Amino acid sequence: MTSVRQRFSAADIRILDGLKILGVRAGTTHRHTGVWPIVVEGRLFVRSWNDKPTGWYRAFLAEPCGSITMGKQERSVRALHVRSARLIHAVTAAYAAKYDTKASEKWVRGFAEPVREATTLELVPE
Repeated sequence: MTSVRQRFSAADIRILDGLKILGVRAGTTHRHTGVWPIVVEGRLFVRSWNDKPTGWYRAFLAEPCGSITMGKQERSVRALHVRSARLIHAVTAAYAAKYDTKASEKWVRGFAEPVREATTLELVPE
């Protein structure tokens, strides 16, 4: 039996794509942290800047269930580690397209580094 992966609605994807910052929380005890959300192919992706042992990325690896905040609404999500080179490169390109200000250049270049590309997660509704 195959499982069908949940997807965000088209309306939710439009909202998520318009956000510059998205609150994420891994598990139920980790605090909400602001991250840069990226939408590629109608799917939500996030990437960690600092892969700290106590950070949100590692918390999601240990416990893939968590939540995001969309405005005042909290939504349950599951984090899936992205292994597809095609998707990882598409997310990198989407960061450069979405965050195209002079102030964002340092961060966009950093997100293109292989060590950070390896932290790409897809968030799906739980």
